[in-house]
Amino acid sequence: MPVLVPPALASNVVETWADEGARWLARLPALVADVARDWQLTLGAPYLLSFHWVAPATRADGSPAVLKLGVPAGHLAHEAQALRAYGGHGAVRLLADDLDRGALLLERAEPGGPAAALVPRDDEAATAALIGVGRRLHRAVPDGCTLPDLRKESESFRAHLRRFPGDDPLPRHLVEHAGQLFDELCASAPEHLLLHGDLHHDNVLRAGREPWLAIDPHGVVGDPGYDCGAMLYNPQPWRREEDLLALVPARIEQLADGFAIPVDRVVAWGFVMGVLSEVWTAQGSGTPGSRALDVATMLYPRLS
Repeated sequence: MPVLVPPALASNVVETWADEGARWLARLPALVADVARDWQLTLGAPYLLSFHWVAPATRADGSPAVLKLGVPAGHLAHEAQALRAYGGHGAVRLLADDLDRGALLLERAEPGGPAAALVPRDDEAATAALIGVGRRLHRAVPDGCTLPDLRKESESFRAHLRRFPGDDPLPRHLVEHAGQLFDELCASAPEHLLLHGDLHHDNVLRAGREPWLAIDPHGVVGDPGYDCGAMLYNPQPWRREEDLLALVPARIEQLADGFAIPVDRVVAWGFVMGVLSEVWTAQGSGTPGSRALDVATMLYPRLS
């Protein structure tokens, strides 16, 4: 099967990993062939690609799987460690890994289909799916865990303020307030648990052995409220329609109840993560201005 590299994948990989990313892209066709041969996989057409090469696979025994390949220096080692800790409870199973080659073989969630498909038609059901998965994933940090503490993300705010001294591309007061609040939320966290780290509507899929399973965990340790943030401005954060923004207040109440987190902390994490998402966009040379910023701006007056 010929391996085509979509422009979006090539651009994202080079922007994120520079020369190492370019070398990985050059090796990608051979890497796909080698891993498929070594793991005895028959591959289908790849999924929509962004930062990794991901495709459905069939193993030698006929069982379905998913092959995921990425730059070895990326976060796949964290993803593998998180999936091993979850052991299939709330997330797809890790079937095999070769981290030196940046290769993961994953359980395929079937029938598939993301929780995003329920939005906005049945947003309450979509939020309930996220809560059900999140409650299974949030657990005590296992012995020997080397996953990063989410407090390291505080540097993202400081780096943005150093790089952009004014109000362009983001209002400086929002970034400063979000950075300060991020530190306060981490310091006051009632628990430090193993978190997914990127739990949103497109990372929760319909499945058979559990109603929904998570994919693509970043794997971090910290306050469980952190995982609520991305749930408020997804799915499709580039869409800035009023009807999608109008879903946020009800989501906040449902998340607070479902995760047993005070409403004011859900609001605070929603604001912080909305700003942080835009900070990451700016640091990646993108153009901020998504529904994440709209959510943060909407929540700003509600901060205590």
